[in-house]
Amino acid sequence: MSHDTKTKLVYMANQIATFFKSQPASEAVEGVANHINKFWEPRMRRQLFEILEKEENGLDALVLQAAPMIRKPEAEAQQIR
Repeated sequence: MSHDTKTKLVYMANQIATFFKSQPASEAVEGVANHINKFWEPRMRRQLFEILEKEENGLDALVLQAAPMIRKPEAEAQQIR
């Protein structure tokens, strides 16, 4: 993954988090995860998980909290079979 792609995905994920910060705290984490699950294609989510593996990834704390709720593309493919 190019540095430019990583930068764009981090930016996009952080924008989503910024939007959901206006929601009640109890809904914000789920809102971020649901948005990414619904609108990001598997390739983008796969790249997001690669970014999450890095310690200094630049992701907003809300994205980090939502990460366990984001569907991994491999798991999705197995559910379809």
